[in-house]
Amino acid sequence: QVQLVESGGGLVQPGGSLRLSCAASGIAFSIRSMAWYRQAPGKQRELVAVITSGYNTNYVDSVKGRFTISRDNAKNTVYLQMNALKPEDTAVYYCYAQANGPRRDYWGQGTQVTVSS
Repeated sequence: QVQLVESGGGLVQPGGSLRLSCAASGIAFSIRSMAWYRQAPGKQRELVAVITSGYNTNYVDSVKGRFTISRDNAKNTVYLQMNALKPEDTAVYYCYAQANGPRRDYWGQGTQVTVSS
């Protein structure tokens, strides 16, 4: 059974850092793009960062220069290094993976990130 499991969320003060991890298991086909989304209470889910199989990256403007997405293909894991965190970064962060098989899209259950003093 396919699972994406996020970890690394928590409570951090403004200006602090967190590193999110997402490990994919049970996927028989290679993974194309991986991404991080986030959703704050009362708001729509937002794409935060994407990394392709060729290691190209894209970020939402609000996190550029602060967040870095990376991946380890041998581990089927994607990371999100978050620095200089702001209260507006508070959200549930969701991992996403796109595979090459008949089922294309996979989602994690989410991990809470709270930035507060």
